[in-house]
Amino acid sequence: MSQSKSKSNGKKTKKKVKHIEIPYKPRPYQLAVHEAKKRFSVLVCHRRFGKSVLSINELIKEAAGKPRSLCAFIAPTYRQGKSIAWEYLKFYTKPLMYFGGGRNETELRIDLFNGSRIQIFGADNPDSIRGMGFDGVVMDEYAIMSPRVWTEIIRPAVSDKMGWVMFIGTPMGHNQFWEVYDYAQRGHKDWMGQIYRASETKVIPDEELEQARSIMTEEQYEQEFECSFTAAVSGSYYGRLITKADNDGRIGSVPVDENLGVETWWDLGIGDSTAIWFAQRVGQEIHLVDYYETSGESLAHYADKLEEKGYAYERHIAPHDIMARELGTGKSRLEVSNDLGIDFEVAPKLEIDHGIESVRNMLPNCWFDREKCKVGLDAIRQYRKQWDDKNQTFKNKPLHDWCSHAADALRYGAVHDPIDTTEWNKPINVDTKYIV
Repeated sequence: MSQSKSKSNGKKTKKKVKHIEIPYKPRPYQLAVHEAKKRFSVLVCHRRFGKSVLSINELIKEAAGKPRSLCAFIAPTYRQGKSIAWEYLKFYTKPLMYFGGGRNETELRIDLFNGSRIQIFGADNPDSIRGMGFDGVVMDEYAIMSPRVWTEIIRPAVSDKMGWVMFIGTPMGHNQFWEVYDYAQRGHKDWMGQIYRASETKVIPDEELEQARSIMTEEQYEQEFECSFTAAVSGSYYGRLITKADNDGRIGSVPVDENLGVETWWDLGIGDSTAIWFAQRVGQEIHLVDYYETSGESLAHYADKLEEKGYAYERHIAPHDIMARELGTGKSRLEVSNDLGIDFEVAPKLEIDHGIESVRNMLPNCWFDREKCKVGLDAIRQYRKQWDDKNQTFKNKPLHDWCSHAADALRYGAVHDPIDTTEWNKPINVDTKYIV
């Protein structure tokens, strides 16, 4: 960095900046990313690739070079953004602070001398992003975000400024990250997609990779270091069963049978999302014909949505906490729902492990409409156990993230009428030649 000083009447004037040097020296593979970047870039990267440093510096370049611009780094959760990206952002913008601007530790925000701003957000609070307009956005670990963050919030947010978006992360099956990568690979204008495998970048020494491989499952290694989209999602409760359903042809077009009623299975959110599965029982089969999820709405909104869809409802199943009374009104949500014309049956209160096993028993009997249930399917495919960093193993309890709402709603439906997997009471094969 260099600057010049002049004096007038013995006083120093404001520093004039010729150039500012950021302490970032991209490695060859990082430099290749910067040079290949398009308006929409999808970077599928192995662990320890350096994607956070790369993307933070891409935001800094945008903000420093374009006065009054607004840039965002979006992590799966606000906590992750603070623990990973914030320290990098402060470090690499330090030379810029010499000329003005400031940092806001509470809002994870950097204000630059030219009126530009870089801010870190969490996808777990999408309302904090809604309504903004961005010049540049990084979506970090997009594979574990709700796909709604991109389609409903970020895509509109970059439209008026013709802003750019960089998707970065490691694969987690054929989910929304795979979809944007696949879209980029099809040669769409302004899109680029690239995979960076550990065996190819040589960022991590071969001996280190071999050690990692020796203590990981092959699926974990292929996903984390070789960027495989086809490897099973590590720690997934239902991933294999959903893959089998797809391979068996049970995920596709599943039309509503007009001669049968539709039942709904709910997970009722208060401060977060409410999820609803729409199901029909066709003999021993369960047809999941539709799915709806949104957040920040009253029960009246969902009553209107039921009417809008126009199905012939047979019954509605809700979690046990629907009976809890709210402090403001003294009424339970069960009573409010009844007033709105939704007559809920309450699912039994069971241990979550019991509920997960009930879903596993039910899934081989399930058919899913691929288009109408897409968001719900993506969620239950990725519903997984918590990871214990300290002990390097999975905990025996689910990770609570955007996938939880769809998975919980499915679980309430499964435990309310569990599938009987025993041999008892199943049809008997009778040798009719002995019947006279």
